Amino acid sequence: MNQKQATLELGTKPVGRLLWQYALPAVIAMLASSAYNIIDRIFIGQIVGPEAIAGLAITFPFMNLLGAFGACIGVGASTAISIRLGQKDYETAGRLFGNNASLNVLAGVTLAIISLLFLDPILRFFGASDVTLPYAHQFMVIILLGNVFTHLYFGQNAVLRSVGKPRQAMIATLLTVFLNIALDVAFIVWLRWGIQGGALATVLSQFTALCWQVKLLSKKDEIVHFKRGIYKLHSNLVKQILSIGISPFLMNACSCIIVIFVNKQLVAYGGDMAVGAYGIANSVATVFIMFVIGMNQGMQPIAGYNYGARHDDRLMRVLNLTILCATVIMTIGWVIGMFAPRATARLFTTDATLMSDSVVAIRYVMFCFPIIGFQMVVASFFQCIGKVKISIFLSLSRQLIILLPLLALLPLRYQLDGVWISMPVSDALASIMAFVVMVYNVRTWKHPKKAERE
Repeated sequence: MNQKQATLELGTKPVGRLLWQYALPAVIAMLASSAYNIIDRIFIGQIVGPEAIAGLAITFPFMNLLGAFGACIGVGASTAISIRLGQKDYETAGRLFGNNASLNVLAGVTLAIISLLFLDPILRFFGASDVTLPYAHQFMVIILLGNVFTHLYFGQNAVLRSVGKPRQAMIATLLTVFLNIALDVAFIVWLRWGIQGGALATVLSQFTALCWQVKLLSKKDEIVHFKRGIYKLHSNLVKQILSIGISPFLMNACSCIIVIFVNKQLVAYGGDMAVGAYGIANSVATVFIMFVIGMNQGMQPIAGYNYGARHDDRLMRVLNLTILCATVIMTIGWVIGMFAPRATARLFTTDATLMSDSVVAIRYVMFCFPIIGFQMVVASFFQCIGKVKISIFLSLSRQLIILLPLLALLPLRYQLDGVWISMPVSDALASIMAFVVMVYNVRTWKHPKKAERE
């Protein structure tokens, strides 16, 4: 089957089979990705020590901020490509592909240079202490030197999914995962390069997968492929990419701001070990969040294509199926978080204090998981169909609008417990808000005279 036939299937094949076809590779890839991130932390926590885990936790918001720019470009371009393919506008899809690559190179290099020049002040701002700063610095120097490869790798993977190649996107991620684990063993366990070894393993594995992606997308029989004349940035295409990508950018950027604030509050009320506990809880939660992200990635080309083709019944079908799957997996995560937090924390550390703090963190972070999957899918859905304002609102509601004020106010009365309590409360309120927004929009779609497509 050629690439054009594969994209045409998005508008004809049964939605359930399509979601399985597109989401399963993305879910496998995301779970594998989260697995190797966890293995990274296990190696560092068990071999380097609890201070290194706390230092690594400091880098999370920094890496999320860097990833926010990559998500803005990659998700924006891939969604725009999906919509253009649904409209049979293959020429514009090809130019969007070229602009995606150019923007990723520009952003990756620029962010790396700026960040390296001001690395220590940035890490201090993110909550690094005298103890954790050396670990965070060593890790981020290597990550930043390979930042352009990271941007290109994630950007090309998003494109592979949007053009009907979810299996190849999965293979690229699995290649990164297995190579990263192998290099972790070599660099951290055998060579004892510590936290720097973990960073080097990440960069080298992503660079290798990028080389494979470039080879795959250089074939002339592909609808979109690397060729001359598509890399010059055009203002209308860049605007289209960024206008769609602004939603995932804001979501990731807000996540960065929140983690910075959480880390500062945890340092103030609980010390470095509380920061490490939050890092462990986030690692566990990420396994299940990545599943939902994988489902959303599988939904994206299907929703984008059918929105462009005006197949509204198929659009709602893929949304409902994605919500159901996300709710099931997040409920499984809740069961593990509530009833097996100590066994989970023991994977990362043998330090008694860090383990005890991690049990508390895991239970609070995952308390509202059964309903938060719905909120994540709905926010992603509006981004998939280009309804940027709604997606931005839902993305901001969970973190910036609700969680940030709670993080500022609750610790004043409840100290460290206030930091933890703010997380499930914001999850619950954001999910209720997403439900109200979704119900309202479904009703307007059923009465087309009341609302037109944006």
